[in-house]
Amino acid sequence: MALISIIENFEPRNNAEFLSTAQELLPQLYHKKINAVAIDGKGTTGLKVGDYVRFDLGSHYVGHLSIRVSSKGSHPDAPAFIKIRMAEILKEFEENVDEYNGWISPGWFQQEWIHIDQIPQTITLPRRYAMRYVQIEILATSAKYSLNIDEVLCDAESAVQIDDKLIPVQTEDTEMKKIDVVGLRTLQNCMQEVFEDGPKRDRRLWLGDLRLQAKVNYLTFHNTDLVKRCLYLFAGSTFLDGRVGAAVFTDNRVEVDDTYLGDYALFFISVLYDYYKETKDKTTLKDLYKTAWKQVELVMQFVDERGVVRDTDCFIDWCDGLDKQAAFQGVLIYCIRQMTELAEIMNDIKQEYCLKEILNRLLKGARNCLYDESTGLFVSGPEHQISTASQVWMVLAGVFDRDKNRTILKRIREKGLPYKMVTPYMVHHYTEALCVCGEYEEAGNVIRDYWGTMVLLGADTFWECFNPDEPDESPYGGTMANSYCHAWSCTPSMLLRIYPLLQ
Repeated sequence: MALISIIENFEPRNNAEFLSTAQELLPQLYHKKINAVAIDGKGTTGLKVGDYVRFDLGSHYVGHLSIRVSSKGSHPDAPAFIKIRMAEILKEFEENVDEYNGWISPGWFQQEWIHIDQIPQTITLPRRYAMRYVQIEILATSAKYSLNIDEVLCDAESAVQIDDKLIPVQTEDTEMKKIDVVGLRTLQNCMQEVFEDGPKRDRRLWLGDLRLQAKVNYLTFHNTDLVKRCLYLFAGSTFLDGRVGAAVFTDNRVEVDDTYLGDYALFFISVLYDYYKETKDKTTLKDLYKTAWKQVELVMQFVDERGVVRDTDCFIDWCDGLDKQAAFQGVLIYCIRQMTELAEIMNDIKQEYCLKEILNRLLKGARNCLYDESTGLFVSGPEHQISTASQVWMVLAGVFDRDKNRTILKRIREKGLPYKMVTPYMVHHYTEALCVCGEYEEAGNVIRDYWGTMVLLGADTFWECFNPDEPDESPYGGTMANSYCHAWSCTPSMLLRIYPLLQ
């Protein structure tokens, strides 16, 4: 068993009781009707073949679309044929779908071809979309009539009340307020029947995303039942050996994804820990405690006699060439600390003692084998690679004290390390590490320079991936496959509330 694996023809192990609990927690979604306004094209009346019109919903929403059409001229003597595209940002309309050659399935692209046999008619599209903009192109009518687009309506939905006037964090800093509102809207639109990673693409419950979403939610929307539901879903469908999967499918039937990530599996502990700290729900803790402990047992198989994790395949970040051994060691220490607290709460004296022994062993391994005294930084892998990710996770794990951790983060800034952070997910952890060390001014600068730049570029919700030097960059071979509302990017709304000195 590796720390990351994709298994063909695997069989999930389902726990009917846990899945029943999850089903009982299925939320009733809130709805809100949003009328779109025409902003570009040939107008909304008298549209002929080749004409198009674009509509703007005013902000990013997740929901179902309906379009009311009528005709101009003689009685329609042939069906109208239209193409509809939905976009989270206008940039998506600039790409030619037929030229896309990336590795993410184009089945995710938000486009429909519709024949309209009866006019006038209101068409309700069956699929759910994540969108701000809608483009309607006329592919066919007849010589006797043209088409009118009388209304474009979005039935927006979310597990929390849909509010266009989200209340930002209390601060005099107007830039941070704008960043916070975008973070809140990102989370709001990802909160559906589960905490989705992105409502446009994947629409899946991923453990790494869930951990961050839940932490932001506790400080903002306070929907603890949705977190509880997601915990039971992960515990309710695992691999046969008890591994928690990186993601769970919930669309048609609940089934663990065939992807296992070592760091994500450990974050089941972290989500359970944070949930208990927020709710003091000991019944849920008792139910899921064994699932959490199992993740420790499974990962500890890969720790050598020095107290260093051997197999380093996990997520951490998308950075090409990144050696993840040291970063994963940090994640493991971070989660073992939380598991130790859970054992104490459960009065599980035997496991608590065992976990403390494990923690001491891992800390010794990190300090003696992965810390390079000559550079004052952590190294990773056989080539002793130095990266930002390694330093960040060792800081978050508390391998050294606050002063030494602060010095490590200072060295990151001074040296300009290779293997830079690629995703908002990793940039969040760097920013949080700065906060933990009391580097509030620098953390605030990161939020302004990174998330603030997305806002300046017109983001209504924060994006899955973002390179300020190349805003159009995509890991998928085309920006049409990018998710422009993504769960792991909403964390400034948490940091701004926990650390007021950021403002």
